[in-house]
Amino acid sequence: MKQTFNPFEDMVNAFKLLCNETRLLIIKLLSEGEHSVNSIVDTLNMDQSTVSHQLKNMRALDVVKTKRVGKRIFYSLSDDKIRELFEVGYSQANNK
Repeated sequence: MKQTFNPFEDMVNAFKLLCNETRLLIIKLLSEGEHSVNSIVDTLNMDQSTVSHQLKNMRALDVVKTKRVGKRIFYSLSDDKIRELFEVGYSQANNK
């Protein structure tokens, strides 16, 4: 079966990512700098399983990257374009 190229696939995936409040909160936090899972959990007052699940999905889409320091893993945004996309959406939502 021949696979066709869809030039909008990455764009669709990016917008799907932004359609989840938990992921948006994580992106907002990570736009300020890298954080460990525990730091994200504490700052956002969320269950660790919820945060870990969303980070796993975000990592699979190359939205976040990881850095290991000893036993701890720190997450950060993989690209400034993710932060910029978030900031544009946030700005538009707050300029009503």
